[in-house]
Amino acid sequence: MGAKQTKEIKFEEALARLEKIVSEMESGDLQLDDMLKKFEEGRKLVQLCSAELESIRQRIEKVTRGDNPAEPPAVEPLDLIKT
Repeated sequence: MGAKQTKEIKFEEALARLEKIVSEMESGDLQLDDMLKKFEEGRKLVQLCSAELESIRQRIEKVTRGDNPAEPPAVEPLDLIKT
């Protein structure tokens, strides 16, 4: 997976690919060179997922701040949020 492909992949796809890479690496069936390639791809996917999660966190904070951006965002424990 090249750099261009990594940036175009959706979060869910990146996470699924990362899980597959971990499984392949844990199997013990990979040669050292293949293991290194999987590790490098995995690092890129982790960075992509982390960046996406940070972006989502910032968007949530913006929404929960309301009209006063100087106030810290209102954060409630998940068990108090009603669905």
